[in-house]
Amino acid sequence: MGSLECLDPVPSDIEVSDAVEPLHISKVAAACGIQEDELDLYGSFKAKVKLSVLDRLKDAPRGNYVVCTGINPTPLGEGKSTTTIGVCQALGAHLNKRTFTCIRQPSQGPTMGIKGGAAGGGYSQVVPMTLFNLHLTGDIHAISAANNLVAAAIDTRMFHEQTQSTAALFRRLCPEKDGKRSFAPPMLKRLAKLGIDKTDPNELTEDEIERFARLDIDPETITWKRVLDTCDRSLREIEIGLAATEAKGKPRRTGFDISVASEIMAIMALCRHSEEKSALQDMRERLGRMVVALSRDGEPVTAEDLGVAGAAAVLLCDAIMPTLMQTVEQTPVLVHCGPFANIAHGNSSIIADQVALSLAGEDGFCVTEAGFGADIGMEKFFNIKCRQSDLTPNCVILVATVRALKCHGGGPLVTPGKPLDSAYKQENLELLGAGVCNMQHHIKNANKFGVPVVVCVNRFATDSDAEIDLVCKAASEAGAFRAVMSNHWAKGGAGAIDLANAVVE
Repeated sequence: MGSLECLDPVPSDIEVSDAVEPLHISKVAAACGIQEDELDLYGSFKAKVKLSVLDRLKDAPRGNYVVCTGINPTPLGEGKSTTTIGVCQALGAHLNKRTFTCIRQPSQGPTMGIKGGAAGGGYSQVVPMTLFNLHLTGDIHAISAANNLVAAAIDTRMFHEQTQSTAALFRRLCPEKDGKRSFAPPMLKRLAKLGIDKTDPNELTEDEIERFARLDIDPETITWKRVLDTCDRSLREIEIGLAATEAKGKPRRTGFDISVASEIMAIMALCRHSEEKSALQDMRERLGRMVVALSRDGEPVTAEDLGVAGAAAVLLCDAIMPTLMQTVEQTPVLVHCGPFANIAHGNSSIIADQVALSLAGEDGFCVTEAGFGADIGMEKFFNIKCRQSDLTPNCVILVATVRALKCHGGGPLVTPGKPLDSAYKQENLELLGAGVCNMQHHIKNANKFGVPVVVCVNRFATDSDAEIDLVCKAASEAGAFRAVMSNHWAKGGAGAIDLANAVVE
């Protein structure tokens, strides 16, 4: 590609995105080793990557694995996504390393709220940003559908158990077809859970039929809620079952969560693809193990018990594939899953990282982002994601900003939508020096995992050279492998070359 022309002052994110002429996504795919039959196009600038690519490359050498995290941020964010993308642009477009960016799909809640989207910013972002931030390839909508299917199955099962005899329930669960009855595969799993070693419905005793047919869900223990990919606070607590058609049932209080808070989102992000088990099979098993409530006897009731896990998996058969997009410098980006770090593990999918590492090759890089601060997202990356994936990172990039460190040093409160205090716009080495301990503690935590830490000081226009030098010195004293200033927001990959070289080292 030609060199990126960066304007000064930097235009708004949407103006930068609109000024870029993206490649057709098939060209991005071809350049990074994805074959035509491994791509499912969703228009010109986004595509699903089929998991058959992992089977084809199962014996290929893996790339270098890098996780990008950050210090405890201000409510404005300190640029983890921007840094993740910027360093990948430097590695790919400037150092000529085959490099993949792996990031989460943004929720419509924050996108339509104060926070905004999650495409990065300035000259380090995913394009087109509107396609990235709005709907993408429909994965979150698929998760919403699967989640709400499980919710409907819970209430439907309770209604039928309240209004029908055990014999009638059993007839509906195992209807006669051509004069024969049989158990569906999920039913055999329930029988095994109950300790009933029979495969013929006609052989069950009355007691076994009662135990099999009645889940006897205790409504007070239901943890499963419906979801919506909008921050609609009026739906956080509702009452359901009030329609005339539900008169024989019992109303109950429940509520809506935001879609990315669904357990299904966390499950899909933790699925892995292996020779022994495909990612789809892994997801199907995990969906079946989801506990949605307890019975009145205190026994866990799962999606498998409800007989809905297979149907939920069918709704997710496309969503399980990561989406390919590109940065402003036409380097590849894999977007997949978006669990929050405060209620889940806050990382993009294992599957996307597997695809990226397989395609990157021995000299290439996969840079994946861990959400929130390092004390949440990075710790959960190591303690949850890496344990599930059996992947070990080669490097941690810790993003720090002068603004956030001044805040940790006792600076004035930073509030979204309000002007920044002058303390954050003028040089203040004393305030900054009081806050660098936050960054130093994160460096020491990351070093405990045995992975070298490269600190990226994400430069803002108001930062002075003396402030940047103070942060870099404090990072080195705390045990960072390297500490470098990066200006990728204003200059794209060219502004992150020093950071990229430190990562390569």
